[in-house]
Amino acid sequence: MDSRLYSLDAFKEGQFQILVATDVARRGLDVPNVQHVINYEMPQKITDYTHRIGRTGRAGQKGLATSLLTNEDSHIMHDLKQMLSKSNNTVPPELRDHPAAQFKPDGGAKLKEIV
Repeated sequence: MDSRLYSLDAFKEGQFQILVATDVARRGLDVPNVQHVINYEMPQKITDYTHRIGRTGRAGQKGLATSLLTNEDSHIMHDLKQMLSKSNNTVPPELRDHPAAQFKPDGGAKLKEIV
C-alpha cells in the first residue's frame, strides 16, 4: 500500500489525529468526523475553498475551518468575505477591512474597459 493510502486509512480509523494533506485532498475524500481544517495556503478559487472546508461539519455536525491569509491571497479575499457574511459566520476585522476584500479582483478592470 502506498504511503498516501496508508496515511488516509490510518486517519479514517483514528490511528492518527492529524492529517496533513495537499490540495489533492480538497475533493472526493470521505472522512467522517473531521472537526478542524486548517488552510495553510489558500486556494485560487472560492469553490476549492468550499470543498476543503466541507470536510468539517457533515451530517449536521459542527466543524471549524481556520485559514491563514497574507497579502498574496488578495485574489480570494472578496469572495471569502462574501461567503462568510452570507453564511452568518464571523468575518474577522482584518479581512473585513482589507482593501482587497472591498472589491472583486478583475471587477475594476472590466469596469474601466466598459466606460
